[in-house]
Amino acid sequence: MPGRRAGTYPDAVDSDGARPAAIEPSDTEPSDTEPDGARTWLVDTNHNPGLISFIRRVRRHLPGDPDFGDPLSTAGVGGPSAAARGVDRLLPDREAASREVSFAGLQVWQALTERISGKRAAAETTIVFTDLVGFSSWSLRVGDDATLKLLRRVSAAVEPPMLDRGGHIVKRMGDGLMAVFHTPDVAITAALAANAAIDDVTVDGYTPRMRIGIHTGHPQRIGSDWLGVDVNIAARVMERATKGGIIVSGPTLELLPPGRLAEMGVTAKRVRRQVFGARPTGVPADLVMYRLGIRRDLTGDDADTEDRPSA
Repeated sequence: MPGRRAGTYPDAVDSDGARPAAIEPSDTEPSDTEPDGARTWLVDTNHNPGLISFIRRVRRHLPGDPDFGDPLSTAGVGGPSAAARGVDRLLPDREAASREVSFAGLQVWQALTERISGKRAAAETTIVFTDLVGFSSWSLRVGDDATLKLLRRVSAAVEPPMLDRGGHIVKRMGDGLMAVFHTPDVAITAALAANAAIDDVTVDGYTPRMRIGIHTGHPQRIGSDWLGVDVNIAARVMERATKGGIIVSGPTLELLPPGRLAEMGVTAKRVRRQVFGARPTGVPADLVMYRLGIRRDLTGDDADTEDRPSA
């Protein structure tokens, strides 16, 4: 056949009927194995443990979170987090240099974004935890319909006072939530308003009691969540309000301007240490807590509180 190389077809013959000699590929023609060799080299290099380790060491010296790319760090909103979730789907192999290089770029992008927006890692933050006293027992008795109705009404009453004052709700946890504020002053004001608002919530004759814990520290912001020792302390402070109300840590009150509690119409009483009860875990041994209340609520003696020196 004109234009065909005889060596291409085993049954091809010359015009005189003789079978031609097989045509050997020349040295200048590309070998069929060269693409496979290049592909193998790329795969081996991409999975080279030494190279991966080197890139990870470099990331430790780049701006931002050197572990950016794990589920915690990519759970937030914004361009870097969204791009990171895409990279995680496209490059599922966690031991690959290409994945580390991609996340290194996104790590720097995230750091620059936070720097431009003025957000600093581990900045002083006031953390607020809330939940409802005895909620689990009540919901077990009344069933899902009443439970959901209550949770919706509690959310509608509690969240606006916090959001209106600049608070950020980090997460909702069934009958409670976690929120963060830039200053203790605003956090306490929001907590007082939220605690007052829940008094108007009633479902099938039941009015819930809310407990609130407030603590100020330097939690670590990772993605859309806040983690760290100070977050755990805030949760433990809330748990100390066994019968409801607002408990504030000493470090939070110490940051208030003198006379600020009086301006709020609030009194603080020191929570006494439990002598016979279980020792609280997850908080520093020297952490002091105070119960807040409107002045009319603290006219009598409280069994687990004592007067706090004037701020």
